[in-house]
Amino acid sequence: MSPWEPPQFSPPIRGIVVGHDGSPAADDALRWAIEEARLRHCPLHVVRAWVLATAIRDTGVPYGTVPSMEECQRATERHLAEAVAAVDTTGVEVHQHVVHGPSAQALMAAAADADLLVVGERGGGGFAGLRLGSVAEQVSRHAPCTVVVVRAAGG
Repeated sequence: MSPWEPPQFSPPIRGIVVGHDGSPAADDALRWAIEEARLRHCPLHVVRAWVLATAIRDTGVPYGTVPSMEECQRATERHLAEAVAAVDTTGVEVHQHVVHGPSAQALMAAAADADLLVVGERGGGGFAGLRLGSVAEQVSRHAPCTVVVVRAAGG
């Protein structure tokens, strides 16, 4: 069996990159990014990064077993596809990317040639009392392009 190789970003990504971690804030960021891509007539790249600590738990493997990296990757791809399918993307060219690695670094790598990077104000992890999550803070400080942090609906 060959060693598992995580997917990488090969061609430069142009247009809008939006991070999605499965949280309600990420859904808000996705909807905002879709509307912006519609207005700009540009492609939208939805990026989901994962590491074992944040891997999807319902991978389909029997209870008590540890899923493989491939199973985690497929489960994460499925969850991202479901999130994208739940919103109206009419008129927008949407690309989905699931990568293994820390979220902030994956988003900044994806946005290296992008026009805009969009994230929710805070994801599903960390401390509930924080107004700005760690990924939003990292990308707003270090991203290679303009960053929009979408405030959560009702927030």
